[in-house]
Amino acid sequence: MRKRIVAGNWKMNKTYEEALSLVSEIDNMVRDEVSGDVTVIVAPPLPFLQSVGKLTQGNDRMHLAAQNVSEHESGAYTGEVSASMLKSVGTEYVIIGHSERRMYHHEDEQTLYKKVKATIAQGMTPIFCCGEPLEERDADRHFEYVGKQLHDTLSYLSNEEFDQVVVAYEPIWAIGTGRTASSQQAQEMHAYIREQLARMFDAEAAFNTSILYGGSCNPGNARELFAQPDVDGGLIGGASLKSRDFTDIIKSF
Repeated sequence: MRKRIVAGNWKMNKTYEEALSLVSEIDNMVRDEVSGDVTVIVAPPLPFLQSVGKLTQGNDRMHLAAQNVSEHESGAYTGEVSASMLKSVGTEYVIIGHSERRMYHHEDEQTLYKKVKATIAQGMTPIFCCGEPLEERDADRHFEYVGKQLHDTLSYLSNEEFDQVVVAYEPIWAIGTGRTASSQQAQEMHAYIREQLARMFDAEAAFNTSILYGGSCNPGNARELFAQPDVDGGLIGGASLKSRDFTDIIKSF
């Protein structure tokens, strides 16, 4: 079922005490101020997952995400964390294919497919990221670029597996740059993504898939972005590190 979602990706920020303070503030604000059917997700750094999750227990709107997962279930993979490990500490969502992971850790589509499969196998929801760099958009190849990312990873899933997936469109040129895709540009790409998903699976599956916008979304532009028919929420970076900003984005529906 298609959900309205606002997910906060904290990336490599906050100390332990700062993380607990931030999630406590968000939890209280969401309880006091947020009405309507909105799923709120926080993705803290890995060492803080369990503690952050415990602080949000009892708040049905709040859910826990990991920023990454290994494609391997277990074994001699020093520094890696498996899907079953994440599941065991209460993780419900996993961000997969973020542009920073693709860029800095050279994650290819085969690796991302394995990560998606491993996440689904543990009953968690992958938030699969896709998006184009500036040179692809300027060359008018952005649709082709994103379509290939979707096809090369998600098309190999069964319909039942795909039903568990959330997609996040993150124009790389609008992450951490202060630049934002216009609401028209966001809607255009989200509609294209939904069209591609319908071709890979079926119209019903595509219609029911939540597609999030992930490029410098903030309290000032969230309402206009979320008003677009194919934008079902946001994957929020910098603004998720400020409880007031993050809550105001959540309230933008």
